[in-house]
Amino acid sequence: MKSYRKELTMQTAGRRELINITPQVEQALAESGIREGLCLVNAMHITASVFINDDESGLHHDFEVWLEKLAPEKPYDQYRHNGYEDNADAHLKRTIMGREVVVAVTEGRLDFGPWEQIFYGEFDGKRPKRLLIKIIGD
Repeated sequence: MKSYRKELTMQTAGRRELINITPQVEQALAESGIREGLCLVNAMHITASVFINDDESGLHHDFEVWLEKLAPEKPYDQYRHNGYEDNADAHLKRTIMGREVVVAVTEGRLDFGPWEQIFYGEFDGKRPKRLLIKIIGD
């Protein structure tokens, strides 16, 4: 069995963004040479997420509205965490959206269902953060 590891650095212009990272993950898979196995993609920061869904702008807007209702950014003083930082909402949003995804690798390709894409969700951006891609198999 082979193992391949790659880190990406993500830096967003805004505090919150959803970025389709499927092309970067497919590139890492091609670099790995692995044809059958599993691909793990995870955010290495507690205020960022990796998830699978449809790449549709209306849905992305719906995520933003829904997450903001569940864990509004402001007022900052509604959260006990917000003393040193003002990002408690980002921690909560990450918990809801998830830390990582695992995708089967079949015949050298990510084995997706219809419309599935991998996204990086940033909830406290404007600074560099690491993303891990780990692929194992043959």
